[in-house]
Amino acid sequence: MGRIAVIGAGVVGLTVAHELSAAGHGVEVVAGADHAGSVSSVAAAIWFPHAVGSSERVLESGRATGERLAALAADPATGVRLRTGTVLSRRPDPDRSWTAAVPAWREADATEVPEGARGVVVTLPVAVTDVYLGWLRARVERRGVVFRTAELVEPEDVGAGFDAVVVAAGLGSGALLGDAEVHPIRGQVVRLANPGLTRWVTDDDNPGGLTYVVPRDGDVVCGGTGDVGEWGTEPDPEVEAAILRRATALAPELAGCPVVSRAVGLRPARPRVRLEVVPGRGLPVVACYGHGGAGFTLSWGEAAEVVRVIGGLGV
Repeated sequence: MGRIAVIGAGVVGLTVAHELSAAGHGVEVVAGADHAGSVSSVAAAIWFPHAVGSSERVLESGRATGERLAALAADPATGVRLRTGTVLSRRPDPDRSWTAAVPAWREADATEVPEGARGVVVTLPVAVTDVYLGWLRARVERRGVVFRTAELVEPEDVGAGFDAVVVAAGLGSGALLGDAEVHPIRGQVVRLANPGLTRWVTDDDNPGGLTYVVPRDGDVVCGGTGDVGEWGTEPDPEVEAAILRRATALAPELAGCPVVSRAVGLRPARPRVRLEVVPGRGLPVVACYGHGGAGFTLSWGEAAEVVRVIGGLGV
């Protein structure tokens, strides 16, 4: 089998490395920062195709990933939990195409939603990001995957001796491949001590802005923002206060809970996910990026497709 360099150590890069090594390839992950420094570490990490558009490919990757994450949830050490919650909508024709990728769901009744809203109640995987990413990194290392810290300008800068390169560097993929369609969607979150919540809620149509409340083991991720084209990574106190007002309106139990941490992440958005062989390179290069707010949601399905594409190159 071939020797493959994977650029990027977020959830997509790590999952691609896992599946390539499982297929028998020798893999080296090259990144400027480890998973703790990636946008993946900021994510609420609930399975949902957010800020990625809808297509048959997205749904198929989402379905495959949901099944894999649900299986991983059987082992608490993975950091994946199956949690029930509600996807709210406040428009007459909400996009529910994503429901085709989940095994079961139901309409929320009037007692489960705010006035003027509709909802879908569904059980979905939620990843405790630090636990899950740490588990995934340890798993690929046990498979013999090597990690190297380096800042690259071109994919070929990974060095000699590789049969192919996979660019899975999230937002950094645009600069590596000269792709001007890649842009950030800034997301701010605040994490509160968990008072005992287990049910999550998302409210994309909230009049005050994107809102979600995602309980994890010891904290609750409250968000958020969807600031297209914004690169700032410092939390804004006024934005945080507005997030907390919206979050506590949906989950009153959060009122007065202490702040555990706060963060900003830049979702790697693109009009369409890019997963293809990049033409005109001196070395076979496969692009795998543009997943917006759905890196966790699509990761295993996308990784399987990368393995298929690499195999088609004869590597």
